[in-house]
Amino acid sequence: MATPGAEEDPLARYRSPLVSRYASPEMGFNFSERKKFGTWRRLWLYLAQAEKSLGLPITDEQIKEMEANLDNIDFKMAAEEEKKLRHDVMAHVHTFAHCCPKAAAIIHLGATSCYVGDNTDLIVLRDGFNLLLPKLARVISRLADFAEKYADMPTLGFTHYQPAQLTTVGKRCCLWIQDLCMDLQNLERARDDLRFRGVKGTTGTQASFLQLFEGDHSKVEELDRLVTAKAGFKRAYMVTGQTYSRKVDIEVLSVLASLGASIHKICTDIRLLANLKEIEEPFEKEQIGSSAMPYKRNPMRSERCCSLARHLMTLVLDPLQTASVQWFERTLDDSANRRVCLAEAFLTADIILSTLQNISEGLVVYPKVIERRIRQELPFMATENIIMAMVKAGGNRQDCHEKIRVLSQQAAAVVKQEGGDNDFIARVCADPYFSPIHKQLESLLDPSSFTGRAPQQVAKFLKEEVRPALVPYQSKMGGKIELAL
Repeated sequence: MATPGAEEDPLARYRSPLVSRYASPEMGFNFSERKKFGTWRRLWLYLAQAEKSLGLPITDEQIKEMEANLDNIDFKMAAEEEKKLRHDVMAHVHTFAHCCPKAAAIIHLGATSCYVGDNTDLIVLRDGFNLLLPKLARVISRLADFAEKYADMPTLGFTHYQPAQLTTVGKRCCLWIQDLCMDLQNLERARDDLRFRGVKGTTGTQASFLQLFEGDHSKVEELDRLVTAKAGFKRAYMVTGQTYSRKVDIEVLSVLASLGASIHKICTDIRLLANLKEIEEPFEKEQIGSSAMPYKRNPMRSERCCSLARHLMTLVLDPLQTASVQWFERTLDDSANRRVCLAEAFLTADIILSTLQNISEGLVVYPKVIERRIRQELPFMATENIIMAMVKAGGNRQDCHEKIRVLSQQAAAVVKQEGGDNDFIARVCADPYFSPIHKQLESLLDPSSFTGRAPQQVAKFLKEEVRPALVPYQSKMGGKIELAL
């Protein structure tokens, strides 16, 4: 039973939070009804213009009438027509014809529904990539600045989430950046690989257009080329069924799913570092971390990214299954599925990129916490350096190894069983056996001597790989982003 007043009250009806709560206005518009149906009308105009230029009896007056009404869409009339006809494209043909009576006879001339449907989808996908790419570049740029700033700061590395050899804060960030640079290349490739469906007819044979041009194959080919160019594409698919191959959708959503995986990994790392109190995402002055625990600073931005990235990664399953069951020249069981998964993939990618940009512009580093954790673990990592120094001072390696084994186990017991600090170095200093190297211990325990070439790797990577990849987006790098709800 309908809820009373639901038709009048927009809050009484479900709205996707992807649009109502999170996504940018630009990406929301890209998948809007106005963009979709406005593009349909432009495609009908391109077709009529090209057909006229190739000799079909279409007048300047008809063309001007169509041009004047591209955005004059009576959505109420279109909805009524679709309810009656049960066909969205024909509903909009009739609606366009209603405000273009002189051009009514030539609107959609020779075309099939997929002429506007599929070609519009390809335009929207291309425009969606063009919205995502600068956002991804901005995230990379912000993280590159962070990596450069902290290129030399030693931090405890982890393998298996267990303490491992030191790295630097900047070097770890470069691991994130490298994944995102791969995503940047993948998104660019997927966008540039997109072709136009073009003017292909009902089963892709162009039979209707061949009939219109009385068997002139060259004019049919030129018609395809002209409309493709008007739509802003350099190439069209040479062969199609009624639709462009649904494997195209797989390629598109695969690169977005891969981006989701990258961002999930980055934000998981940030969440783990927040638990360690080494690095935190930005936290607003009046932000509440928990309704019950006022002291908490939950990494809610990173959690949002992980949550939405999981959704993004699953969406590629839809086009995979759709492409596998497209019988012969096409079946219509792709339509409803694609209305959901294509839009949601771009909207979700848009949201997580905006959120990650906000995170990357306000990352907070706590050097003292990082130093304390290094002090807890570094003495054990320095044992090999101590052995080598003792050997150089004339000691026996095996004797030294046994001494260190005993002292390190005693220190480990203090840490694990008593909850105390790592006192391994104090035990070494108290043992006269190690007196030949007591003065060297400070230099042997310098954290920067354990980070290898991490600082040099950061500098080389940012200079030779990251910054050049961002050059095409330099004009769109400015401005911080405010967090959505």
